[in-house]
Amino acid sequence: MINRISERNYSRWLILLIDQLIIFWALSMSFLMTHRVDFISIFSKEFLFYTGSYNILSIGVFTVMKIHTGMIRYSNTEDILRVFSASLICSSIYWVSIPYILVTNPGTNYELFQKTVVLNFFISSSMLVMLRSGVKKVFNISQLDKSEDVHTILIYGAGKASVLIKQALENHPQFKYKIAGFIDSDMDRVGKRIEQVRVYNFYAISDLKEKHNVSEMIVISNSLNKYASRQAMEECMELGIKVLTVPPADQWLNGQLKQNQIKDLKIEDLLQREPIVLKKKNIIQEISGKRILITGAAGSIGSEIVRQVLEYKPSSIILVDQAETPLHDLQLELEDKQLEAKVVLCMANVQNHRSIYKIFKAHRPEIVFHAAAYKHVPMMENNPSEAILANVLGTKNVADLAVEFEAEKFVMISTDKAVNPTNVMGASKRLAEIYTQALNQKSSNSLVNDLLLTGDERFLSESTTLGTKFITTRFGNVLGSNGSVIPRFKAQIEKGGPITVTHPEITRYFMTIPESVQLVLEAAAMGQGGEIFIFDMGQPVKISELARNMIRLSGLSPDRDIKIEYTGLRPGEKLYEELLNQKEATIPTYHQKIKISKVVEYPYNFVMENISDLLEINMYGSETELVRKMKEIVPEYRSNNSRFEELDAMLQTI
Repeated sequence: MINRISERNYSRWLILLIDQLIIFWALSMSFLMTHRVDFISIFSKEFLFYTGSYNILSIGVFTVMKIHTGMIRYSNTEDILRVFSASLICSSIYWVSIPYILVTNPGTNYELFQKTVVLNFFISSSMLVMLRSGVKKVFNISQLDKSEDVHTILIYGAGKASVLIKQALENHPQFKYKIAGFIDSDMDRVGKRIEQVRVYNFYAISDLKEKHNVSEMIVISNSLNKYASRQAMEECMELGIKVLTVPPADQWLNGQLKQNQIKDLKIEDLLQREPIVLKKKNIIQEISGKRILITGAAGSIGSEIVRQVLEYKPSSIILVDQAETPLHDLQLELEDKQLEAKVVLCMANVQNHRSIYKIFKAHRPEIVFHAAAYKHVPMMENNPSEAILANVLGTKNVADLAVEFEAEKFVMISTDKAVNPTNVMGASKRLAEIYTQALNQKSSNSLVNDLLLTGDERFLSESTTLGTKFITTRFGNVLGSNGSVIPRFKAQIEKGGPITVTHPEITRYFMTIPESVQLVLEAAAMGQGGEIFIFDMGQPVKISELARNMIRLSGLSPDRDIKIEYTGLRPGEKLYEELLNQKEATIPTYHQKIKISKVVEYPYNFVMENISDLLEINMYGSETELVRKMKEIVPEYRSNNSRFEELDAMLQTI
């Protein structure tokens, strides 16, 4: 019966009638109380005149303020305030009109009548508010009672944003949530109630789960990186409580929270850190109105560079990649956007000097972002020749052409695996770093000599680097990139396990793709040539713990529902990644998350000679000879869990 009543939308005139009956009753009770329950006065003509005139006034005020047009079951705080305001306006007008009303009955006690009006205001406003609150409560209870899939939830936080979430969940019929409490770390709030819902400390989550069968907790997305919220989320995951995220209220569609905006917590959210603050003015000056070339543009890092660079309004952007389908997908994505910049897509392999030369000649880029590379460690360990072709020869081709066509800057995307490399992939990226740094010296020195020969010394200074400026950015694993462990773990969980981890102690640095690219652009803007920028990657993450958290986020229990198996280190893999060589030191920059690594620099002629020998061996020699040469050029390269470990012992005896 209650369900049928609650589902009907009654006429707004019926609501107005009910409001007026309440007002009439409240004024009658006020008269009775101020006249010491004198029923004779209630049935007098004067009383009917007073109440009639008050109802006529309230009908006018309530109609003008449209109090009767709202659906009572969805009343919120604003609706309650409007009802209160309407009652106050009616009482105030009637108060001011008392002298004129009493003219018709001069025998009425003036002060007693004033008390009646004041008392009526409190009674009528309270009853009108109680009506709306009661109807809303009954409706919510009836909806929950008849729903078979009601979720008892917690809301993290007890501030204004969390209250808005509570109201949005309670006021919309599509949400089937019963709120058991707020969770907050502020002890001034703990133990208090907000809109009849109690605030608890995160220590109480276990008891709340047992008492109320709590199944989910909602967290606002912009508070995920706070220590206190992480504690609560970790407690929920341990207890098997699902964690959901919602965007802040200013991101709700048309001011309303939608079902599709309530999302499952992702492992990327747990690894999220404080937002990066960029000096966008520097980046705008660097990129705006210029021709930008990006290699590896269809990859996970390259495509994000494309998206972020376009925000700074370059004149044109040239996208180079050899992968046809990903490049086509990127083209479709960009076609859906209204872009001011001219976009040119080029199918080309950076190993092919002729193809890259044609691109440089046709478009003459001013800034080059070089993201094209092979990056899978075990794959490159088994195919060292391909690693050299892509990561060394490919980098050399693009870098040489950047100098030839007088590009302003060349920004190379490197990796933490280039530090004390234990595998072919890391060593090949270190070789690319060495070459571009040496080329930076050569490019600068060549122009300096040209200026000295012509006698033009106007632009020479110790602090200015001339020619193409070569900049390297070095960071660790990026979440969501192609080949990341996270998609693999997700697929294994969907299959029911097991999750395979190489070693129980293996750790890695992680950073989100947008975060890493933001820092790349910042480093590109601040770089003056020759620097290797390293990024603050936060604390290293143990992969086994990452796997356990992903299992918990899926609502399952590690080791019980999903097993974790350790398969052993793969060829070339090491337990701990490093961002610095033991011989390297860092210099801070104006950005707290970016530092400059002071690495050993080699003369250009030495580097060019050795790189040429390496490329020749790659063409005609064996893989063993190739890797031996790599170890000669990069003395800190020591193979780990690899077939090339015996070369280290041989080189040490020489």
